[in-house]
Amino acid sequence: MALGARRIDREGAFSGNNPQRAIIDIGSNSVRLVLYGGSLRAPTILFNEKVIARLGMDMKGGKLAKPAIQLALRGIRRYALLLQDLGITDIETVATAAVRDAENRASFLKKIRATGLEPRVLSGEEEARLSAMGVIGAFPGAEGVVADLGGGSLEFVRIAGGECSIGTSLPLGTLRLPDLAGESFSETSKALGQILRTAKWGKPIEAPLYLVGGTWRALAVHEMGRRKEVLTDPHGFELSLEEARSLARGIARTDFDTLRKNPRISTQRAELLPSVGPLLHAMLRKMQPERIVFSSWGLREGLLFDRLPVEQQIQDPLLAGMAVFANMRGCPPTLAARIAGWTVNAMPPGWPGSERVRLAATSLALASMQIEPNFRLEIATDWALQKRWLAISPDERAMMAATVAANGNHCDLPEAVTALADPERLEAAICWGLAIRLCRRIGARSRSSLQATRLSIWQDELVLSIEESREDLYGMPNEKDLGLLADRLGLKPKVMIVPDATISVESPL
Repeated sequence: MALGARRIDREGAFSGNNPQRAIIDIGSNSVRLVLYGGSLRAPTILFNEKVIARLGMDMKGGKLAKPAIQLALRGIRRYALLLQDLGITDIETVATAAVRDAENRASFLKKIRATGLEPRVLSGEEEARLSAMGVIGAFPGAEGVVADLGGGSLEFVRIAGGECSIGTSLPLGTLRLPDLAGESFSETSKALGQILRTAKWGKPIEAPLYLVGGTWRALAVHEMGRRKEVLTDPHGFELSLEEARSLARGIARTDFDTLRKNPRISTQRAELLPSVGPLLHAMLRKMQPERIVFSSWGLREGLLFDRLPVEQQIQDPLLAGMAVFANMRGCPPTLAARIAGWTVNAMPPGWPGSERVRLAATSLALASMQIEPNFRLEIATDWALQKRWLAISPDERAMMAATVAANGNHCDLPEAVTALADPERLEAAICWGLAIRLCRRIGARSRSSLQATRLSIWQDELVLSIEESREDLYGMPNEKDLGLLADRLGLKPKVMIVPDATISVESPL
């Protein structure tokens, strides 16, 4: 290995810790730098900083205000220097509504170029499409309408079959909503509804409505806290149409002091949240979505996803993200696949749970073994329930948590887990975990032990077959592990010693 390659490896490039891609998002409210690493399909945010420049405020005569420009440029100059110091050359700099609408944008963009960056001003249609691509990347197979709310604009675009239609951009950003407020909630909602109708978004969409943007996410965080939800990540949080209507009215009546008590909602978001109540209400009244879904993936992630080749776009984002996460913690994807293949025959046909979730749970269970035993269960459960995984439902998160727990022989699950999935699915996941425990302990995860042993179900027995030359691998701890799994499956444990070279274990994954 060359010296330069060794240096990069020491700094974490191969473990997903090294920032490789950067996006500078010059919005109407904030100017943000986000650094990404890890999987190309499910990138990890390694650095996220914003400057509240409010370029969309006080645009007298259609021009960006000098104080806002100065704040924005101060942040951008810092970002340019950081990127230079980090050696990041894969940089996208985009500007949205405020810069798009500004008469003095040319001079502002010239000053940005002086830092060495190459800003691109997105049209309203481009902004809508890229936000939609973010949702498509985060929710494979999603169909519905994306509503991206920024400081200066609100974009709508319909998605289906991995594609999106031409988007619509409306001047209904959070910085503009106070100027559109009427004397009452009802009056404001009706006025906003009229704008939606005029823009041809005033008819039922008969599909989910995906909400994108920081203010929508803050709204989700508020509602999740109010409902005392077990999960804390707003990404993927769903509400029925009636629940969303209630939230729209409730947030409009919630005072600033109440909102700012939530440590996960910034003061700025707390100020803006009540004004989005009438907007959400108008959207729900006119569009009548089947449900609303909050997405933490939007414009920036859409920029990354949009440029991926098709073969990477169609990768499973849960497994892509899990592969990097677990590899950093001692479980390479090949090991997870081998152990998932070894344990697959211990699961009776028709049991609940998908193979993709079982493979993800296997990776997480093996990665958890590097955590100190005294707090392994707590941390690994948080990984399963609270980390931002893509394309996974709450009950599937609970199945991953149950697998991790059972892998450590903790089969009495905490209430946080049992509240998210039915007993049948959790029981299946416990068996996943016990099978992983048996597999990794019988041969210390060695490849030869996997090739010389096999687990299967035959009639009313759970059979562990071991090749003769490896007979001594079967120890007292393994006898206990086999018995625990057999008991959960309602089977009798049995060990068979078979001639060498008669076992061939090939992972189906």
